[in-house]
Amino acid sequence: MMNFLTQIDNLALIALLAVSGLALFLPTLSTLIGGKGLSPTEATIWINRRKAAVLDLRPVDAYKAGHLPGAKRIEVTGLTAGIDKLKLDRKNPVVLVCETGAQSRKALAEVKKLGFAEVGSLDGGVQAWKAATLPLIK
Repeated sequence: MMNFLTQIDNLALIALLAVSGLALFLPTLSTLIGGKGLSPTEATIWINRRKAAVLDLRPVDAYKAGHLPGAKRIEVTGLTAGIDKLKLDRKNPVVLVCETGAQSRKALAEVKKLGFAEVGSLDGGVQAWKAATLPLIK
């Protein structure tokens, strides 16, 4: 009886399994390294059930016009200093928010480096939050 691993047909199958297994794991890996993109629903769950801190990276006027409940405004340029000032519990997750999701996505890695257990970015930003008819506070 031939060994399963040495048959040519099976090698292709094994390669396919390895590649598909890797493809399934890669999104998880990028999440662990760089943080996670969150839908408005997921962000709500993080905030309500997991005591996530919400950091708003938008300019002051945009923040004053309406922000997520409990969100703290923070300067993108002074991210590390701003977060240190807030004295956040590093064991709790953090949700980063901007207008469209692009800026908060870029800031993920920097915030992750500060030692937070989990960092997420609101996909689509405040625009997506509004589109999902979720409340903003003035």
